[in-house]
Amino acid sequence: MTLENLKKNLNNCTKCDLFRTRNNIVFSDGSRNAKIMLIGEAPGADEDKIGIPFVGRAGKLLNEFLVQAGLNRKEHLYIANTVKCRPPENRKPLPAEKIACAGNLKAQIDIVKPKVIVLCGTTAMESFIKEKKLTITKARGRVFEYENGIKLVPIFHPSYLLRQHSTEPNSPRELMLKDLKMIKKMAQL
Repeated sequence: MTLENLKKNLNNCTKCDLFRTRNNIVFSDGSRNAKIMLIGEAPGADEDKIGIPFVGRAGKLLNEFLVQAGLNRKEHLYIANTVKCRPPENRKPLPAEKIACAGNLKAQIDIVKPKVIVLCGTTAMESFIKEKKLTITKARGRVFEYENGIKLVPIFHPSYLLRQHSTEPNSPRELMLKDLKMIKKMAQL
């Protein structure tokens, strides 16, 4: 299976009801050869409109953090979401929707073979890390094991950081930058 074949197959996907309201499948962005894979929650309105993940306000902020950490979105990252279609009203994906799309996400991981998977926000984290009562605040900065030696690192979602403006020591923004720099080292970039 190639990424192109997987994406082509998804254009006709009806495994969950999200297909009824989508404008576009939001498959991925970045390099298929990336050592870092960033997984977000679900597409928003801007992403659904153009078919690329993290292009709205949160995506622009994510890009700023990546640049500050010395990472190039197109070269160093492969970006995907837990689900490929926008949930109505930007709600969190339902468990059944995440399950319906899990095979697609697993196939992307298997094809890209990243060294590090960055779990962007709670929804992405909960899709991979099954510790009960684990919050993103407690999980960020920690390294978890996935499979085949791949590491999982949860980070704050940039939409959360849109409401957090402080860059003081230990503020969410300062921690986000610290986490991205750690991820860059882990990926040996």
